[in-house]
Amino acid sequence: MDNIQTHERVDCLIKENLKIIQNDAYFAFSTDALLLGHFTEVRKRDRILDMCTGNGIIPLLLSGKGSNEITGVEVQAELVDMARRSIALNHLDSRIKIEHMDINAIPQRFKPAQFDLITCNPPYFKMNQVNQHQLEAHKIARHEVLCTLDDCFRVASHALKEGGRMVMVHRAERMLDVFESMRHYRIEPKSLYMIYSKQGKEAQTIVVEGRKGGRQGLKIAPPFYIYDQDHEYTDEMRRVYYG
Repeated sequence: MDNIQTHERVDCLIKENLKIIQNDAYFAFSTDALLLGHFTEVRKRDRILDMCTGNGIIPLLLSGKGSNEITGVEVQAELVDMARRSIALNHLDSRIKIEHMDINAIPQRFKPAQFDLITCNPPYFKMNQVNQHQLEAHKIARHEVLCTLDDCFRVASHALKEGGRMVMVHRAERMLDVFESMRHYRIEPKSLYMIYSKQGKEAQTIVVEGRKGGRQGLKIAPPFYIYDQDHEYTDEMRRVYYG
């Protein structure tokens, strides 16, 4: 393919029948992104914003759930370029737009209450976390160097319509940080999915959906296991990959 550069590869999103350009030097997507896409409900009239979009994985996954317009926001130029080429590769240019910008600029770039649904796979680790990744691109993607958890919910509260929904994937150990920040910015936690590598292990990941201005009341879904006791994918995880 002419638009694939050195050290890049093209991977397949099997369930969506789409292709995505990846480069491990710039942090290829993980299972967490697939789970965020899987648990995000897309409604017919939703206008969607994906923050920290990386190489465009979430907009691509959500594009298979309807014909919605989707905007992705990413600060790293190399990832923006990959995302735009992946979108072109799948002929989705008319529906998905990638903005090269810091999410903290969203209140200046977008008028308030423009979006019905916001998704976010943010940096997981605090800036002062020990053993930060040495590659700058990975550090920005994994650590709160350029945006914090509070930044994500602050700008989301600006961009969401009243009653709009936000879905975020994060590490289970930071669940209280997530809930505290959501409520501070008037995004009430409504649904929680706890992800386990397999039975008998501690939860490693959460996917949480909140509603701007929503009433209190949190529904906790049954545990989601990635692997069975034979270390094969569970039926639930197979549906994430294969439908």
